[in-house]
Amino acid sequence: MSATNYDLVIIGSGPAGQKAAFCAAKLGRRVALVERNSGVGGGCIHTGTIPSKAMREAVLHLTGLRERALYGDAYTVKEDITMADLLYRTQHVVRNEVDIIRAHMKSNGVKVVWGDAAFLDPHTVRVIRNEDQIDLRGDNVLVAVGTEPARPANVPFAPGRIIDSNELLRLKDLPRSLVIVGGGVIGVEYACMLAAVGVTITLVESRPNLLEFVDDEIAEMLQFRMRDMGIRLRLGESVAEITVDGTGIEATLASNKKINAAMMLYTIGRQGATDKLNLPAAGLSADSRGRLKVNDFHQTEVPHIYAAGDVIGFPALAATSMEQGRLAACHMFHRIAEPVSPLYPLGIYTIPEISMVGQTEQALTAAGLPYEIGLARFRETARGQLIGDLFGCLKLLFHPESRRLLGVHAIGTGATELIHIGQAVMAAGMPIDYFVESVFNYPTLAECYKVAALNGVNRLRAPRVEAEAVERIAKAA
Repeated sequence: MSATNYDLVIIGSGPAGQKAAFCAAKLGRRVALVERNSGVGGGCIHTGTIPSKAMREAVLHLTGLRERALYGDAYTVKEDITMADLLYRTQHVVRNEVDIIRAHMKSNGVKVVWGDAAFLDPHTVRVIRNEDQIDLRGDNVLVAVGTEPARPANVPFAPGRIIDSNELLRLKDLPRSLVIVGGGVIGVEYACMLAAVGVTITLVESRPNLLEFVDDEIAEMLQFRMRDMGIRLRLGESVAEITVDGTGIEATLASNKKINAAMMLYTIGRQGATDKLNLPAAGLSADSRGRLKVNDFHQTEVPHIYAAGDVIGFPALAATSMEQGRLAACHMFHRIAEPVSPLYPLGIYTIPEISMVGQTEQALTAAGLPYEIGLARFRETARGQLIGDLFGCLKLLFHPESRRLLGVHAIGTGATELIHIGQAVMAAGMPIDYFVESVFNYPTLAECYKVAALNGVNRLRAPRVEAEAVERIAKAA
């Protein structure tokens, strides 16, 4: 069978694959993109980022959680919320996102080939769908297959009883109770969502705290809110044994505690989706978690084969994956592009949501770097009162001498949007004084930056602050 030739063959249509395809197409290259599922978008659109965030928005709307600080804890939009209610919004958003991506593929002249891909040799990929197959030859190849939930052999997965995060989105009914094993991002996000609609949640995490990469103070605030929602946290615990019967599951912890529930959601780890790619034929090998190793330009050990997105591991974010795909395409076609900036934001869509950029208190302490803190609570702003978020806060970490921002952390309504102001100021290398001297729209949550900056500056030694103020006034005169 003769192969069809392309300048670039991409395996996977998630964020990395999409952006690489569009970038290469705009450079006038011939691009083929292989997708094994029935719709473009990869796990980001179909099983991960978009459906879970759409579900969260449905939860917040239907439960009336956003309004309860104003109208009381009994306020709700819908009394009996079902899985169909939650998935209605998810399916609507996913359909629209798929249509948008397909339209972009068409307008950019990207050939989409449906089926399972596997290497025949370093330049040739065979795509099989049902009884049909086609061979694609690429001068360059990008592996952007993403990841799948880890399914260890010692966990007795069973439909409707012990499930992974992909299967959660296919449930017909909400369970009355759920044990979540794994306190990472996926585990805590679904714990918050499902607890909000009345599911009894027990979350088991082997580490002493949730989300250890998050600033300790922010993580503690989240844990307080989760407990306040009725979520039982079993921290520093691990599951030793799982049994399944006709009515549910029983999890026995290493400490001999027993937890009974209707269902278990297993969310420990993800695996690169490379097992069916026949990597040895291309001269490639994956690590024990199915991930590929790349250099700064996303080349694998085979120079014309690149990899980007979750399949290369940390940070495994949709936003960084997009930039990785673009950078890979620029490099393979000899266009200058800067590597992905290390100053990227993290967003965690718990209830309340969390976002951060830069260093945490614990990281600065471990590195022996001095810092000061500026804190603003949403309730201190008119906007916080208007939206009824009396819990959220913004936290600035800055160097006491240079006063440059070292880290920005937020928890509460709109935290993932609010963080970008701090990200821009950090990237520009500007001091915390920028916020003190700036005017923000009123009333907005952005005012928290001014409140937090003033709070931080007030912690510094007064004589220096006064001297600098006098100097600035003199210069302005």
